[in-house]
Amino acid sequence: MTDPVAAHRHPPDVAFDGGDLDCGNGLLLLIRRHIDPLPRGGLLEIRSTEISVDEDLPAWCRLTGNELVSWTREKKQRSFLVCKGRLAERAPEAPAPRVMPAAAAAPAPARVPVEAPAIPPLAVMGIGSWPRPRWMIEAMHAYVEGRLSEQAFQETADDAVRLAIAAQEKAGVDVVTDGEQRRDSYASFVASRLDNCQLIPLTDLLPLVDHPEEFEAELRALDIPAGDVRHPAVFGRLARTRPLVAHEVDFARSATARPVKVALPGPYLLTRTMWMECVSDRAYDSREALAEDIVRVLRAELAELMDAGAALVQFDEPVLSEVVFSGAKSKRSFMCGALSESLAPAHELAFARDLLNAVLDGAPRHRTAVHVCRGNWTPDERVALAGSYAPLVDMLAKVRVGAYLLEMCTPRAGEMEILKTLPDDARIGVGVVNQKDPQIEDVAAVAARIQHAIALFGRERVLLHPDCGFATFADNPICCTPAAQDKLAAIAAAARQFA
Repeated sequence: MTDPVAAHRHPPDVAFDGGDLDCGNGLLLLIRRHIDPLPRGGLLEIRSTEISVDEDLPAWCRLTGNELVSWTREKKQRSFLVCKGRLAERAPEAPAPRVMPAAAAAPAPARVPVEAPAIPPLAVMGIGSWPRPRWMIEAMHAYVEGRLSEQAFQETADDAVRLAIAAQEKAGVDVVTDGEQRRDSYASFVASRLDNCQLIPLTDLLPLVDHPEEFEAELRALDIPAGDVRHPAVFGRLARTRPLVAHEVDFARSATARPVKVALPGPYLLTRTMWMECVSDRAYDSREALAEDIVRVLRAELAELMDAGAALVQFDEPVLSEVVFSGAKSKRSFMCGALSESLAPAHELAFARDLLNAVLDGAPRHRTAVHVCRGNWTPDERVALAGSYAPLVDMLAKVRVGAYLLEMCTPRAGEMEILKTLPDDARIGVGVVNQKDPQIEDVAAVAARIQHAIALFGRERVLLHPDCGFATFADNPICCTPAAQDKLAAIAAAARQFA
């Protein structure tokens, strides 16, 4: 790092005092909170009394492509001036940008409830995500980094949603999703829609892990692009002043005449993902207190989705598999939030059950679902978790939900017969193709799986889908669009044999 100067030559646009925090104890998260809203060329002043920042901050700047413009030191007090991007990107004639605190959004006008179409027996549907076109991924990064306006991003996403829905319709599905085209992943996107929550690149979180070198190596082994994938960080009390996904349903319904399903991260998943003691505990005393606000947010969202005409609202809770299947593993799986707290399995399952029931309470049961799988971040079946539903089925049976959409095609999921103990008045969604397998399933093999499900649960209760989504993470899709379409088409062709 260059020598300190007597004073910065450029005035900062935003400044904050990090006190004695070091980069491994939350300082990087506070930096990200203040620098992300700045335009390219914006200047952030960071005040600190922690000596280790002298070395760690320049390294972070090099890693993230930001420029350390200058720094000052007077006794213990240090001041670092960081430019978002390069200083050369700052227009000298332009007035210094001002970053204003977000104003509370005006209350949205009351919706006129839309009647949702019924979902027939043996309905074919995707789980949620669909591969994004390269231009959609580029727009997503540009939007998050402040290089693309909200309007331009939404218009780009509209085009991507139209393509995703058209592909599903061509495949012959009965229920469509918008392909989660506006999301960076199936869960973390929520941070970009909630107040006092923000998406942070995984590279910023490495200092918070007990063994960052091991965690970084694990991400590489799982093909996780740590510089592109972002993680939610909570900086204050969560508030919902705009929809999380209701706007997705609004647009999807305008683009199709078929029933629309939408997926939301479940309350247990969000609690596990968002609770990081070094950050979250500044706003919440415990993860249980955080969970109360997450439940409140999801209940409000669910009510709006019902009014918006969503035929099925699915809550994703793949982290339940980590609770019961990862005990023998030396490392946690990426999907479950390696930075979060987890207690004994019995405690975690009861906690998850109570959170789900609190969200679902009072909602039309037949329009709700829960999805469980064993990880969908890599096509390598050897890496994902494995185990039957035996340790989960009792807990799932106590969740007051209308449908269970479950991974079943992969041998890692165990025997379908175990699901017989789920409530008789709930529908059973059966994964009949494996999105991780590049080969397109034979229609006869898919039909055999459907026949087995009908024999176990009865035709009226069965729903059909892949084991999981086709592109859980925008930057790391499991398969390509043609394969995704062909796999859904195989399910639809097999389902027609039982019409």
